[in-house]
Amino acid sequence: MNILEENKSVIRRFNKEVIEECNLDTFQALMHDEFINRTAPSTNNRADGMWHTFKNILKPAFPDLTVEIYDQIAEDDKVTTRKAIIGTHQGVLMDIPPTFKKIRIDVIDIVRLRDGKYFEHWGLNTLQTVIAELKKQSI
Repeated sequence: MNILEENKSVIRRFNKEVIEECNLDTFQALMHDEFINRTAPSTNNRADGMWHTFKNILKPAFPDLTVEIYDQIAEDDKVTTRKAIIGTHQGVLMDIPPTFKKIRIDVIDIVRLRDGKYFEHWGLNTLQTVIAELKKQSI
């Protein structure tokens, strides 16, 4: 397997084992010590901020969440992934009580890898749109 395919494999593993399964051991194994999330607020842009989002926000609100990967493009040390996070709103999400509605968060991520680990992340997603829709449905 060439390095580009290996990098894509790391991203697929992260999506399956970390986002879907909330596996802390995998998260720690795949995060570089100097990781920085370029999309997150500067007060929460390290690995622990990303873990907090998965463990304390997404997974409790959507315990059945799955990730569907549609496209991956690898070049040099970066992998771009177009995907969706899909689940059922079964827990509280940012003070919104469960609506039991199916949700879909569309995501485009760019991850720069170093030594086979997440080193930098940039991303766009539709989480704010999903939150707005859930707020309307919970009223």
